[in-house]
Amino acid sequence: MLSILAVTAPFFALVAAGYAAGRLHLLPESAIPGLNVFVQCFALPAMLLRLAMATPISQLLDPAVLLCWLGAAALVVGLVLAVSWRRAGLKNAAFGALVATFPNSGFMGVPLLVGLLGPQAAGPTIAVLLIDVFVTSSLCIALAQAGDAAGHGTRRALALALRGAFGNPLPWATALGALFSVAGLGLPGPVDALVRMLADAATPVALFTVGAVLWRAGQRAGHGTRWGGVAAITAVKLFVHPALVAALALGLIVLGVPLSPEQALVLTLAAALPSASNVPLLAERYRADAGPVARVVMVSTALAFFSFSALVAWMGVQPG
Repeated sequence: MLSILAVTAPFFALVAAGYAAGRLHLLPESAIPGLNVFVQCFALPAMLLRLAMATPISQLLDPAVLLCWLGAAALVVGLVLAVSWRRAGLKNAAFGALVATFPNSGFMGVPLLVGLLGPQAAGPTIAVLLIDVFVTSSLCIALAQAGDAAGHGTRRALALALRGAFGNPLPWATALGALFSVAGLGLPGPVDALVRMLADAATPVALFTVGAVLWRAGQRAGHGTRWGGVAAITAVKLFVHPALVAALALGLIVLGVPLSPEQALVLTLAAALPSASNVPLLAERYRADAGPVARVVMVSTALAFFSFSALVAWMGVQPG
């Protein structure tokens, strides 16, 4: 267990440091968007580019991995919608489903799972990120707008969500790395040095930024949040989601689908990550109640240090 904590604790400590910097006003709130831009548009794309270049494209787009993750995501979205639609309304229920399904696989998952399991975890984790950026978030945003007259809101929201996904530099960096991998090409020396420097900055700055974003989200969450709903969705994210992924992966393996136990392990641990920190921003953009969503991200991040570390130990993972 100590060897696992030696890997996981620094990740969550960086998140806590970012949160403390915001809370103590050491980091101005106006600086947070700049940090986010650096991570989203420069550091993380560089890290994904390097990982994709070193990963066979068959691992990035493995049909068994895609099937397992999409199936579990559909089940979680359906479960949250069925439970909360009548009480919260379709728009709020859709964002509740998204925050229960979308793990922080970009800012936290890729470096954490690669650090725990080695480079072989990169392919499934990047595949998870791509699915959630393109499919899960687009579906939930479209559902959130489904109440508009004649479905025009749904179509427009889906178009905007897909436009946002295609405008995200992370998939493009992954695609470029995959092309280099297929062609057997490398980056020229100075370019490779630049990309390496940006990639090395990705993990610490991304995690620090997550903490700062969580602090800002907490400031804007308001005081009328129903904590019962927050607790329920947090439980779905940290416990139900990984359990469904593990069960579905086991079922696929039993049926003879070529999903390896190592891939199933990566997917299960990815599902056990806390909720993605960008979901409250999406909820605000589409005029949903972002308060409960922000609280789920905050609580799931705080609890995931214990639940994720315990799951890693229970599954017998030995950090690579």
